[in-house]
Amino acid sequence: MNDMHDPSDITTGVLADEAAIVAAAHALREQTVALLSELVTHPSLLGHEQSAQRLVADTFESMGLQVDEFQIDEEKLKQHPAYSPSIVSYDGRTNVVGIHRPSGPFKGQSLIFNGHIDVVPTGAEVLWTGSPFSGRVEGDRLYGRGASDMKAGIVAYTMAYRALKSIGLEPASPVYFQSVIEEECTGNGALACLVAGYRADAAVIPEPIAENGVMTCQMGVIWLAIEVLGKPVHASVAQTGVGAIDFALYLFGELKKLEEKWNAPSARYRSFAHHQHPVNFNLGKITGGEWASSVPSSCRADIRLGFYPDRKVTQVKQEVEALLAAAYEAHPAHAALTYRVLYEGFQADGCHVPDDAPIVTAIADSHFDVVGKKLTTTAFTGTTDCKFFNLYGETPAICYGPSGGANIHGIDEWVSIDSVMQTTAVLAVFMARWCGVNRLQAQAAQDAVPAARPALHSV
Repeated sequence: MNDMHDPSDITTGVLADEAAIVAAAHALREQTVALLSELVTHPSLLGHEQSAQRLVADTFESMGLQVDEFQIDEEKLKQHPAYSPSIVSYDGRTNVVGIHRPSGPFKGQSLIFNGHIDVVPTGAEVLWTGSPFSGRVEGDRLYGRGASDMKAGIVAYTMAYRALKSIGLEPASPVYFQSVIEEECTGNGALACLVAGYRADAAVIPEPIAENGVMTCQMGVIWLAIEVLGKPVHASVAQTGVGAIDFALYLFGELKKLEEKWNAPSARYRSFAHHQHPVNFNLGKITGGEWASSVPSSCRADIRLGFYPDRKVTQVKQEVEALLAAAYEAHPAHAALTYRVLYEGFQADGCHVPDDAPIVTAIADSHFDVVGKKLTTTAFTGTTDCKFFNLYGETPAICYGPSGGANIHGIDEWVSIDSVMQTTAVLAVFMARWCGVNRLQAQAAQDAVPAARPALHSV
Protein backbone atom coordinates (compact mmCIF):
# COMPACT_ATOMS: atom_id res chain seq x y z
CA MET A 1 0.00 0.00 0.00
CA ASN A 2 2.98 2.25 -0.60
CA ASP A 3 1.79 5.33 -2.48
CA MET A 4 4.77 7.62 -2.00
CA HIS A 5 5.65 9.82 -4.95
CA ASP A 6 8.26 12.31 -5.99
CA PRO A 7 7.27 15.69 -4.42
CA SER A 8 8.28 17.39 -7.67
CA ASP A 9 5.33 15.64 -9.33
CA ILE A 10 2.82 17.92 -7.60
CA THR A 11 -0.02 19.16 -9.78
CA THR A 12 -3.27 20.64 -8.65
CA GLY A 13 -5.42 19.34 -11.51
CA VAL A 14 -8.50 21.55 -11.71
CA LEU A 15 -7.80 24.29 -9.19
CA ALA A 16 -10.40 24.43 -6.45
CA ASP A 17 -12.26 27.54 -5.47
CA GLU A 18 -10.84 27.44 -1.96
CA ALA A 19 -13.32 29.94 -0.58
CA ALA A 20 -16.03 27.52 -1.63
CA ILE A 21 -14.21 24.72 0.21
CA VAL A 22 -14.18 26.76 3.41
CA ALA A 23 -17.86 27.59 3.02
CA ALA A 24 -18.68 23.94 2.36
CA ALA A 25 -16.84 22.88 5.52
CA HIS A 26 -18.71 25.36 7.71
CA ALA A 27 -22.01 24.36 6.10
CA LEU A 28 -21.51 20.93 7.68
CA ARG A 29 -21.62 22.29 11.25
CA GLU A 30 -24.90 20.59 12.19
CA GLN A 31 -23.75 17.23 10.80
CA THR A 32 -20.37 17.63 12.48
CA VAL A 33 -21.87 18.24 15.91
CA ALA A 34 -24.31 15.36 15.49
CA LEU A 35 -21.59 12.89 14.50
CA LEU A 36 -19.19 13.98 17.23
CA SER A 37 -21.89 13.88 19.88
CA GLU A 38 -22.92 10.38 18.84
CA LEU A 39 -19.32 9.19 18.73
CA VAL A 40 -18.70 10.45 22.27
CA THR A 41 -21.69 8.45 23.56
CA HIS A 42 -19.82 5.27 22.62
CA PRO A 43 -17.55 4.65 25.66
CA SER A 44 -14.51 3.43 23.73
CA LEU A 45 -12.36 2.59 26.73
CA LEU A 46 -9.45 0.18 26.41
CA GLY A 47 -10.79 -3.12 25.12
CA HIS A 48 -14.25 -1.71 24.36
CA GLU A 49 -13.67 0.29 21.18
CA GLN A 50 -15.81 -1.75 18.78
CA SER A 51 -19.13 0.08 18.92
CA ALA A 52 -17.36 3.37 18.17
CA GLN A 53 -15.34 1.71 15.41
CA ARG A 54 -18.55 0.38 13.88
CA LEU A 55 -19.92 3.93 13.72
CA VAL A 56 -16.71 5.15 12.08
CA ALA A 57 -16.76 2.31 9.53
CA ASP A 58 -20.41 2.99 8.67
CA THR A 59 -19.65 6.70 8.27
CA PHE A 60 -16.73 5.97 5.94
CA GLU A 61 -18.86 3.61 3.86
CA SER A 62 -21.64 6.22 3.59
CA MET A 63 -19.12 8.61 1.98
CA GLY A 64 -18.08 6.09 -0.64
CA LEU A 65 -14.75 5.14 0.94
CA GLN A 66 -13.46 1.60 0.69
CA VAL A 67 -13.23 0.26 4.25
CA ASP A 68 -10.43 -1.96 5.50
CA GLU A 69 -11.32 -3.26 8.97
CA PHE A 70 -8.74 -5.58 10.47
CA GLN A 71 -7.76 -7.11 13.79
CA ILE A 72 -4.26 -6.58 15.11
CA ASP A 73 -1.89 -9.51 14.68
CA GLU A 74 0.21 -9.16 17.82
CA GLU A 75 2.67 -11.85 16.81
CA LYS A 76 3.62 -9.76 13.78
CA LEU A 77 3.89 -6.63 15.88
CA LYS A 78 6.25 -8.31 18.31
CA GLN A 79 8.79 -8.58 15.49
CA HIS A 80 8.81 -4.80 15.03
CA PRO A 81 11.25 -2.63 17.04
CA ALA A 82 8.44 -0.17 17.87
CA TYR A 83 6.22 -2.78 19.54
CA SER A 84 5.06 -2.02 23.08
CA PRO A 85 3.95 -4.86 25.39
CA SER A 86 0.16 -5.01 25.32
CA ILE A 87 -2.13 -4.83 28.32
CA VAL A 88 -5.31 -6.57 27.09
CA SER A 89 -6.12 -9.06 24.33
CA TYR A 90 -6.69 -7.89 20.75
CA ASP A 91 -9.45 -10.44 20.14
CA GLY A 92 -12.47 -8.77 18.56
CA ARG A 93 -10.83 -5.33 18.45
CA THR A 94 -10.16 -3.77 15.05
CA ASN A 95 -8.60 -0.84 13.28
CA VAL A 96 -10.71 0.90 10.65
CA VAL A 97 -9.18 2.50 7.54
CA GLY A 98 -11.22 4.40 4.97
CA ILE A 99 -9.47 4.36 1.61
CA HIS A 100 -9.92 7.00 -1.08
CA ARG A 101 -8.50 6.38 -4.53
CA PRO A 102 -9.16 9.04 -7.14
CA SER A 103 -11.58 8.22 -9.91
CA GLY A 104 -9.94 10.84 -12.12
CA PRO A 105 -6.29 11.53 -12.97
CA PHE A 106 -3.74 10.60 -10.33
CA LYS A 107 -1.89 13.77 -9.24
CA GLY A 108 -0.42 15.43 -6.20
CA GLN A 109 0.86 13.68 -3.08
CA SER A 110 -0.69 10.90 -1.02
CA LEU A 111 -1.84 11.49 2.53
CA ILE A 112 -2.73 9.69 5.75
CA PHE A 113 -5.11 11.12 8.32
CA ASN A 114 -4.74 9.21 11.55
CA GLY A 115 -6.80 9.39 14.73
CA HIS A 116 -7.29 7.19 17.77
CA ILE A 117 -10.73 6.04 18.87
CA ASP A 118 -9.72 4.88 22.36
CA VAL A 119 -10.20 7.09 25.40
CA VAL A 120 -8.71 7.10 28.89
CA PRO A 121 -10.75 6.16 31.99
CA THR A 122 -13.15 8.76 33.31
CA GLY A 123 -11.81 8.89 36.85
CA ALA A 124 -14.28 9.41 39.70
CA GLU A 125 -17.60 9.93 37.88
CA VAL A 126 -19.02 11.80 40.88
CA LEU A 127 -16.72 14.69 39.91
CA TRP A 128 -18.34 15.06 36.46
CA THR A 129 -21.13 17.57 35.95
CA GLY A 130 -23.08 15.02 33.89
CA SER A 131 -22.45 11.63 32.36
CA PRO A 132 -18.85 11.30 31.17
CA PHE A 133 -20.19 9.99 27.85
CA SER A 134 -23.11 12.37 27.38
CA GLY A 135 -21.88 14.17 24.26
CA ARG A 136 -23.97 17.11 25.43
CA VAL A 137 -23.64 20.56 23.88
CA GLU A 138 -23.64 23.78 25.86
CA GLY A 139 -22.95 26.85 23.76
CA ASP A 140 -19.65 26.35 21.91
CA ARG A 141 -18.64 23.36 24.03
CA LEU A 142 -19.27 19.66 23.42
CA TYR A 143 -18.63 17.60 26.55
CA GLY A 144 -17.57 14.03 27.19
CA ARG A 145 -14.58 11.77 27.61
CA GLY A 146 -12.79 11.70 24.28
CA ALA A 147 -14.60 14.76 22.90
CA SER A 148 -11.30 16.59 22.55
CA ASP A 149 -8.83 13.69 22.77
CA MET A 150 -9.42 12.82 20.04
CA LYS A 151 -12.80 12.07 18.53
CA ALA A 152 -13.12 15.69 17.42
CA GLY A 153 -10.05 15.15 15.23
CA ILE A 154 -11.51 12.05 13.61
CA VAL A 155 -14.74 13.93 12.88
CA ALA A 156 -12.79 16.93 11.54
CA TYR A 157 -10.86 14.93 8.92
CA THR A 158 -14.03 13.02 8.01
CA MET A 159 -15.97 16.22 7.44
CA ALA A 160 -13.08 17.79 5.53
CA TYR A 161 -13.38 14.99 2.99
CA ARG A 162 -17.16 15.33 2.95
CA ALA A 163 -16.81 19.07 2.34
CA LEU A 164 -14.76 18.48 -0.81
CA LYS A 165 -17.23 15.95 -2.15
CA SER A 166 -20.18 18.23 -1.36
CA ILE A 167 -18.93 20.71 -3.97
CA GLY A 168 -18.03 18.09 -6.55
CA LEU A 169 -14.34 17.63 -5.78
CA GLU A 170 -12.19 14.68 -4.82
CA PRO A 171 -8.54 14.42 -3.78
CA ALA A 172 -6.46 13.56 -6.84
CA SER A 173 -4.15 11.27 -4.84
CA PRO A 174 -4.78 8.38 -2.42
CA VAL A 175 -5.93 9.36 1.06
CA TYR A 176 -6.12 6.94 3.98
CA PHE A 177 -8.39 7.79 6.93
CA GLN A 178 -7.20 5.71 9.89
CA SER A 179 -9.20 5.21 13.08
CA VAL A 180 -6.97 3.18 15.37
CA ILE A 181 -7.17 1.60 18.80
CA GLU A 182 -4.83 1.75 21.77
CA GLU A 183 -3.01 5.04 21.24
CA GLU A 184 -3.38 5.88 24.92
CA CYS A 185 -1.24 3.01 26.24
CA THR A 186 0.89 1.38 23.50
CA GLY A 187 0.32 2.90 20.08
CA ASN A 188 0.06 -0.62 18.69
CA GLY A 189 -3.04 0.31 16.68
CA ALA A 190 -1.14 2.81 14.53
CA LEU A 191 1.84 0.45 14.41
CA ALA A 192 -0.45 -2.27 13.04
CA CYS A 193 -1.39 0.04 10.14
CA LEU A 194 2.29 0.52 9.43
CA VAL A 195 2.95 -3.22 9.55
CA ALA A 196 -0.06 -3.74 7.23
CA GLY A 197 1.75 -1.64 4.62
CA TYR A 198 0.11 1.77 4.81
CA ARG A 199 2.46 4.52 3.67
CA ALA A 200 2.00 7.99 2.19
CA ASP A 201 3.92 11.16 1.41
CA ALA A 202 2.82 12.64 4.76
CA ALA A 203 0.49 12.10 7.69
CA VAL A 204 -1.59 14.46 9.79
CA ILE A 205 -2.93 13.53 13.22
CA PRO A 206 -5.61 16.00 14.41
CA GLU A 207 -4.67 15.77 18.10
CA PRO A 208 -5.57 18.69 20.42
CA ILE A 209 -2.00 19.85 21.01
CA ALA A 210 -2.08 23.66 20.98
CA GLU A 211 -4.26 26.49 19.75
CA ASN A 212 -2.87 27.88 16.47
CA GLY A 213 -0.04 25.38 16.80
CA VAL A 214 1.42 22.43 14.94
CA MET A 215 3.34 19.80 16.87
CA THR A 216 6.69 18.95 15.32
CA CYS A 217 8.50 17.47 18.33
CA GLN A 218 7.44 15.06 21.06
CA MET A 219 8.93 13.28 24.04
CA GLY A 220 9.65 9.60 24.41
CA VAL A 221 7.55 7.74 26.96
CA ILE A 222 8.05 4.52 28.92
CA TRP A 223 5.52 2.77 31.13
CA LEU A 224 6.98 0.57 33.81
CA ALA A 225 5.75 -1.18 36.94
CA ILE A 226 7.72 -1.76 40.12
CA GLU A 227 6.57 -4.81 42.07
CA VAL A 228 7.74 -4.99 45.69
CA LEU A 229 7.61 -7.76 48.29
CA GLY A 230 8.05 -6.57 51.88
CA LYS A 231 8.21 -8.08 55.36
CA PRO A 232 4.68 -8.28 56.78
CA VAL A 233 4.03 -8.27 60.52
CA HIS A 234 1.14 -7.36 62.82
CA ALA A 235 0.46 -3.64 62.93
CA SER A 236 1.06 -3.59 66.69
CA VAL A 237 4.74 -4.21 65.98
CA ALA A 238 4.87 -2.48 62.61
CA GLN A 239 8.31 -1.09 63.35
CA THR A 240 9.74 -4.61 63.10
CA GLY A 241 8.45 -5.16 59.57
CA VAL A 242 9.05 -3.48 56.23
CA GLY A 243 6.00 -2.26 54.32
CA ALA A 244 5.94 -2.92 50.58
CA ILE A 245 3.90 0.23 49.92
CA ASP A 246 6.36 2.42 51.81
CA PHE A 247 9.26 0.92 49.89
CA ALA A 248 7.54 1.42 46.53
CA LEU A 249 7.00 5.08 47.39
CA TYR A 250 10.65 5.34 48.43
CA LEU A 251 11.78 3.99 45.06
CA PHE A 252 9.50 6.42 43.22
CA GLY A 253 10.93 9.26 45.29
CA GLU A 254 14.40 8.28 44.11
CA LEU A 255 13.15 8.24 40.50
CA LYS A 256 11.87 11.80 40.95
CA LYS A 257 15.46 12.88 41.54
CA LEU A 258 16.22 11.71 38.00
CA GLU A 259 13.24 13.74 36.74
CA GLU A 260 14.70 16.80 38.46
CA LYS A 261 18.09 16.15 36.88
CA TRP A 262 16.65 15.89 33.37
CA ASN A 263 14.57 19.03 33.86
CA ALA A 264 17.64 21.14 34.62
CA PRO A 265 18.01 23.83 31.92
CA SER A 266 21.47 22.53 30.99
CA ALA A 267 20.08 19.04 30.33
CA ARG A 268 17.14 19.98 28.12
CA TYR A 269 16.70 19.06 24.48
CA ARG A 270 16.69 22.21 22.36
CA SER A 271 12.96 22.14 21.52
CA PHE A 272 12.11 22.16 25.23
CA ALA A 273 14.64 24.81 26.26
CA HIS A 274 11.96 27.31 27.29
CA HIS A 275 9.46 24.84 28.72
CA GLN A 276 8.90 25.19 32.46
CA HIS A 277 8.84 21.45 33.25
CA PRO A 278 9.27 19.24 30.18
CA VAL A 279 10.12 15.92 31.86
CA ASN A 280 7.42 14.30 33.96
CA PHE A 281 7.52 11.07 35.95
CA ASN A 282 4.00 10.15 37.03
CA LEU A 283 2.93 7.56 39.58
CA GLY A 284 -0.40 6.87 37.95
CA LYS A 285 -1.58 3.80 39.83
CA ILE A 286 -0.62 2.01 43.02
CA THR A 287 -2.05 -1.23 44.37
CA GLY A 288 -0.96 -3.09 47.46
CA GLY A 289 -1.56 -4.27 50.96
CA GLU A 290 -3.99 -6.78 52.38
CA TRP A 291 -5.32 -5.60 55.75
CA ALA A 292 -5.40 -2.41 57.82
CA SER A 293 -3.77 -4.19 60.75
CA SER A 294 -1.05 -5.87 58.69
CA VAL A 295 2.13 -4.34 57.34
CA PRO A 296 1.72 -4.72 53.54
CA SER A 297 3.46 -7.71 52.02
CA SER A 298 3.17 -6.60 48.39
CA CYS A 299 2.73 -3.51 46.26
CA ARG A 300 2.74 -2.59 42.59
CA ALA A 301 3.43 0.96 41.37
CA ASP A 302 2.61 1.80 37.73
CA ILE A 303 4.75 4.70 36.51
CA ARG A 304 5.02 6.78 33.37
CA LEU A 305 8.41 8.30 32.47
CA GLY A 306 8.99 11.03 29.88
CA PHE A 307 12.35 11.58 28.20
CA TYR A 308 13.85 13.71 25.42
CA PRO A 309 13.91 12.68 21.75
CA ASP A 310 17.71 12.51 21.70
CA ARG A 311 17.56 9.52 24.06
CA LYS A 312 16.45 5.97 23.27
CA VAL A 313 14.26 3.58 25.21
CA THR A 314 17.18 1.23 25.85
CA GLN A 315 19.31 4.03 27.28
CA VAL A 316 16.55 5.22 29.59
CA LYS A 317 15.87 1.71 30.87
CA GLN A 318 19.54 1.23 31.70
CA GLU A 319 19.72 4.51 33.62
CA VAL A 320 16.46 3.86 35.50
CA GLU A 321 17.41 0.32 36.44
CA ALA A 322 20.83 1.43 37.68
CA LEU A 323 19.23 4.14 39.82
CA LEU A 324 16.71 1.71 41.33
CA ALA A 325 19.43 -0.83 42.07
CA ALA A 326 21.50 1.82 43.87
CA ALA A 327 18.44 3.01 45.82
CA TYR A 328 17.67 -0.55 46.86
CA GLU A 329 21.20 -1.13 48.17
CA ALA A 330 21.11 2.18 50.03
CA HIS A 331 17.92 1.34 51.94
CA PRO A 332 18.72 0.17 55.50
CA ALA A 333 16.19 -2.68 55.37
CA HIS A 334 16.87 -3.87 51.83
CA ALA A 335 17.81 -7.36 52.97
CA ALA A 336 14.17 -7.96 53.96
CA LEU A 337 12.84 -6.69 50.64
CA THR A 338 12.73 -7.71 46.99
CA TYR A 339 11.58 -5.81 43.93
CA ARG A 340 11.41 -6.26 40.18
CA VAL A 341 10.76 -3.96 37.22
CA LEU A 342 8.20 -4.88 34.54
CA TYR A 343 7.64 -3.13 31.22
CA GLU A 344 4.07 -2.96 29.93
CA GLY A 345 2.54 -0.31 27.71
CA PHE A 346 4.53 2.48 26.07
CA GLN A 347 8.12 1.78 25.07
CA ALA A 348 8.26 4.78 22.75
CA ASP A 349 11.11 6.90 21.48
CA GLY A 350 10.56 10.59 20.87
CA CYS A 351 10.78 12.25 17.47
CA HIS A 352 11.33 15.63 15.81
CA VAL A 353 10.24 16.87 12.39
CA PRO A 354 12.16 19.86 11.00
CA ASP A 355 10.18 23.10 11.15
CA ASP A 356 10.76 23.63 7.43
CA ALA A 357 9.57 20.17 6.36
CA PRO A 358 7.06 20.35 3.46
CA ILE A 359 4.21 18.97 5.58
CA VAL A 360 4.81 21.65 8.23
CA THR A 361 4.90 24.55 5.80
CA ALA A 362 1.90 23.21 3.88
CA ILE A 363 -0.34 22.96 6.95
CA ALA A 364 0.94 26.33 8.21
CA ASP A 365 0.12 28.03 4.91
CA SER A 366 -3.35 26.52 4.84
CA HIS A 367 -3.99 27.57 8.44
CA PHE A 368 -2.88 31.14 7.76
CA ASP A 369 -4.96 31.46 4.60
CA VAL A 370 -8.10 30.12 6.28
CA VAL A 371 -7.73 31.55 9.78
CA GLY A 372 -5.61 34.63 9.19
CA LYS A 373 -3.19 33.75 12.01
CA LYS A 374 0.34 32.41 11.93
CA LEU A 375 0.69 28.80 12.97
CA THR A 376 3.46 28.25 15.50
CA THR A 377 5.49 25.07 15.90
CA THR A 378 5.33 23.45 19.29
CA ALA A 379 7.00 20.64 21.22
CA PHE A 380 4.76 18.22 23.13
CA THR A 381 5.78 16.82 26.52
CA GLY A 382 3.80 13.64 25.83
CA THR A 383 3.71 11.07 23.04
CA THR A 384 1.45 10.57 20.02
CA ASP A 385 1.27 8.11 17.14
CA CYS A 386 3.41 10.50 15.08
CA LYS A 387 6.44 8.51 16.20
CA PHE A 388 5.59 5.48 14.06
CA PHE A 389 5.25 7.47 10.85
CA ASN A 390 8.37 9.54 11.44
CA LEU A 391 10.71 6.91 12.83
CA TYR A 392 9.65 3.79 10.98
CA GLY A 393 7.26 4.63 8.14
CA GLU A 394 9.16 7.09 5.92
CA THR A 395 6.09 9.29 6.28
CA PRO A 396 6.68 12.76 7.79
CA ALA A 397 3.93 13.33 10.36
CA ILE A 398 2.70 16.22 12.49
CA CYS A 399 -0.17 16.90 14.88
CA TYR A 400 -2.64 19.65 14.05
CA GLY A 401 -6.14 19.58 15.47
CA PRO A 402 -9.01 21.30 17.27
CA SER A 403 -8.26 23.29 20.41
CA GLY A 404 -10.37 24.57 23.24
CA GLY A 405 -10.20 21.50 25.46
CA ALA A 406 -7.95 22.46 28.36
CA ASN A 407 -8.74 19.37 30.42
CA ILE A 408 -8.08 16.30 28.31
CA HIS A 409 -7.66 13.26 30.61
CA GLY A 410 -9.44 15.40 33.24
CA ILE A 411 -12.97 15.99 34.50
CA ASP A 412 -15.66 17.47 32.20
CA GLU A 413 -13.50 17.15 29.10
CA TRP A 414 -14.78 19.37 26.29
CA VAL A 415 -13.92 20.64 22.85
CA SER A 416 -14.75 23.93 21.15
CA ILE A 417 -17.18 23.39 18.29
CA ASP A 418 -15.94 26.56 16.57
CA SER A 419 -12.43 25.15 16.69
CA VAL A 420 -13.59 21.83 15.24
CA MET A 421 -15.18 23.68 12.33
CA GLN A 422 -12.07 25.81 11.82
CA THR A 423 -9.90 22.69 11.78
CA THR A 424 -12.26 21.01 9.33
CA ALA A 425 -11.99 23.96 6.94
CA VAL A 426 -8.19 24.08 7.20
CA LEU A 427 -7.85 20.32 6.65
CA ALA A 428 -10.14 20.48 3.62
CA VAL A 429 -8.08 23.26 2.01
CA PHE A 430 -4.84 21.52 2.96
CA MET A 431 -6.05 18.24 1.47
CA ALA A 432 -6.99 19.97 -1.79
CA ARG A 433 -3.57 21.58 -2.03
CA TRP A 434 -1.50 18.60 -0.92
CA CYS A 435 -3.30 15.95 -2.93
CA GLY A 436 -4.56 18.10 -5.79
CA VAL A 437 -8.21 17.79 -6.80
CA ASN A 438 -10.30 16.36 -9.60
CA ARG A 439 -13.78 17.39 -10.53
CA LEU A 440 -16.20 14.59 -9.93
CA GLN A 441 -17.87 13.55 -13.17
CA ALA A 442 -21.19 15.20 -12.41
CA GLN A 443 -19.39 18.52 -12.00
CA ALA A 444 -17.04 18.23 -14.98
CA ALA A 445 -19.00 20.58 -17.22
CA GLN A 446 -19.33 23.26 -14.55
CA ASP A 447 -16.86 26.00 -13.67
CA ALA A 448 -14.17 24.91 -16.08
CA VAL A 449 -11.73 27.62 -14.91
CA PRO A 450 -12.23 28.64 -11.26
CA ALA A 451 -10.83 31.83 -9.80
CA ALA A 452 -7.31 32.10 -8.39
CA ARG A 453 -6.65 31.37 -4.74
CA PRO A 454 -8.46 33.95 -2.53
CA ALA A 455 -7.39 35.42 0.79
CA LEU A 456 -9.42 32.88 2.71
CA HIS A 457 -9.39 34.46 6.13
CA SER A 458 -11.43 37.33 4.75
CA VAL A 459 -14.26 34.99 3.76
